[in-house]
Amino acid sequence: MTEKLTLAKAQEIINQNVSEQHLIVHALAVSAAMGAMAEHFGEDKEHWQAIGYLHDVDYEKFPEEHLQHTEEILQPLGIAEEDIHAILCHGYGICSDTKPESNLEKSLFTVDELTGIIHAAARMRPTGISDLEVKSVMKKFKDKSFAAKCDRAVIKQGCEMLNMELADVMALAIAGMKTEAEGLGLLPKEA
Repeated sequence: MTEKLTLAKAQEIINQNVSEQHLIVHALAVSAAMGAMAEHFGEDKEHWQAIGYLHDVDYEKFPEEHLQHTEEILQPLGIAEEDIHAILCHGYGICSDTKPESNLEKSLFTVDELTGIIHAAARMRPTGISDLEVKSVMKKFKDKSFAAKCDRAVIKQGCEMLNMELADVMALAIAGMKTEAEGLGLLPKEA
């Protein structure tokens, strides 16, 4: 019997499978961005946040085989097939051949890498993410050496899939991440 994935359930599963702090912070960033994307599309915010939070559930244990163990971790826990499918989509063309079809899947594919650039840009600012604007992230996006591990081609491909401008997706992701500024370590630094 599968029930709808909740954020609390996603957090519980991550806590059982992930111990590295940077992966937990990344899960929170993607979850926050997914919440903003859900609101944009008029979808279930908590469900999208839960998918975002859970997307890298197998990464710590299987970094070289990312997404190849997701099903064996999540199926016994009663996670719905469509939720597992959505998670598998975020590695499309990289470590998965599961193609994103729904707005949820396309959003996860897009914001996964994008949150890394936003997070890195916000960390460099004394004000953190509090007043981070799209134009400054856009400048960093164009600088290939900045947050070099974040795949710009994937982000652009995701925006095309969503039929959205990069700046619009970026604005949503920033807004979502601002709601979790403390957990992401992106509050303004004390003067």
